[in-house]
Amino acid sequence: MQKRLYILMLLLLTGMFTYAGQQKRFTVMGFGDSITEGGENFSSYLYPLWERLIAAGYEFDFIGPNKSECEIGKLANSGFRGKPVEYLDQITDSIYREYPADFVLIHAGHNHHIDQNPVKGIIQSYRSIIQKILTINPQAHIFLATVTESGKLPKYGYIPKLNTEIKRFVKALKNKQVILVDQNATHDWRTMTIEDKVHPNQLGRERMAEVWFNAMKPYLEAF
Repeated sequence: MQKRLYILMLLLLTGMFTYAGQQKRFTVMGFGDSITEGGENFSSYLYPLWERLIAAGYEFDFIGPNKSECEIGKLANSGFRGKPVEYLDQITDSIYREYPADFVLIHAGHNHHIDQNPVKGIIQSYRSIIQKILTINPQAHIFLATVTESGKLPKYGYIPKLNTEIKRFVKALKNKQVILVDQNATHDWRTMTIEDKVHPNQLGRERMAEVWFNAMKPYLEAF
């Protein structure tokens, strides 16, 4: 009850202290797998990110075809449980044409097995996703995250290599609309995941939200 009252006060204060026309309303789309969508026994990073954006006085909407339960009801997103990056690539054009967000937060790379040697295909899919988004909206800000490592091994043993390639990929793009967000740098699956050693617990999702928020802030101020 106290938290709901706090949220209501934040919303009222936001209305009182808007950026006097300097800050226009923007849209955010979380794009990924279950870590974005949330699940039955864990929550997404989206709600704590929503809290930070509200507290900072921004006017925005989360958009996407899916709705995830949280303390304020439901938050829209484009998280797809159990789906790999290749699936996201297949639906990017249709999803983004319907939900052309100003800020796209991509965290995806689980849902493969190390035996599949998936890294090359994942990077190819990232490249295709980014091209499709920027073809539709050249002004979109795309935040591509390194993938949070997992203690579920050997299945997710490919993630360290994937993260190295993600960093190399973004650097090579040399595109100011594509921003690397190192979600794994401060992640520790031992303390930040639930029992499955993959999905974020409260500490994990709060940390993810803080990393997203800090990455977005310079671009929001210039938006």
